[in-house]
Amino acid sequence: MTKVEIQIKPTNRPSIVKFEANKFISRDRNYEFRNVDEAAVSPLAKQLFYLPFTKTVYISGNFIAIERFDIVEWPDVQEEVAEQIENYLNSGEPVIVDTDNTQDKKVPVTIYAESTPNPAAMKFVANKKLVLAPYEFKNIEEAKPSPLATGLFHFPFVKEVFIDENYVSVIKYDIAEWNDITMELREFLRSFIEEGKDIVTVEAISKQPGGQPAAGAAKANPAKPDLSHLSETSQQIVAILDEYVKPAVASDGGNIMFDSYDEEAKTVKVILQGACSGCPSSTFTLKNGIETMLKNMLHDKVNEVIAING
Repeated sequence: MTKVEIQIKPTNRPSIVKFEANKFISRDRNYEFRNVDEAAVSPLAKQLFYLPFTKTVYISGNFIAIERFDIVEWPDVQEEVAEQIENYLNSGEPVIVDTDNTQDKKVPVTIYAESTPNPAAMKFVANKKLVLAPYEFKNIEEAKPSPLATGLFHFPFVKEVFIDENYVSVIKYDIAEWNDITMELREFLRSFIEEGKDIVTVEAISKQPGGQPAAGAAKANPAKPDLSHLSETSQQIVAILDEYVKPAVASDGGNIMFDSYDEEAKTVKVILQGACSGCPSSTFTLKNGIETMLKNMLHDKVNEVIAING
């Protein structure tokens, strides 16, 4: 069983801090508890209300957010709170005790489609978090760890599937036009997610030490990748890609991953996934955007960026 780890995430409200886990805490429902009585259905939230500064507890997806009273500042107590949440989640005790009273907390699923720069790819965005790391599937054999991707591959026009955060990118064969199949795919995704089925199986996730995929399985990024083995320049490249490139690439339904850095040749290799894989505009974007950025930010350390389709 994968050990639960908690990361502390500040929010745009100083009184609220998110404690983000590397696994889902509540997949299908969002919860808000304003006092210990409301928290009766959640042993963890109830425990958190024993902290005198806890004003409100929110549980959703893979995080617990706590709003504090002004009697303390978060930097003084957040590490202890994170440790308390982490210990509880690793104890195996339930976060929510399911009762009939919690049924109305279920969040209806909506899906909308977004076109991408890749004419063969469409991005389907959900109103909830689907996975904690990106997964790319090139065929139905690779899709075994993902019931959702497996279901999509039963459509004859689906060529590849990429799942990340709150969206699914589908790459199609040329036999179908998006106008004819978008509604069908939206309805399939909405029904699948609303029924609470596994996006990626627990077994598949647990076989990925540190988030890395098993051989022949889905390609996935760890939520907290270990960069300690990388050179200083490689770590700088990863940081630049994460901060400046990944958000833009994700908005187009894709992902970019650092592959390697050749210090002698000053060459960076990156892996393009999802809608960016095989996209006609990817090479142009790479040469005129990412390569220029790395050259400007790292000066004489980078001469060229080479893209590898995932």
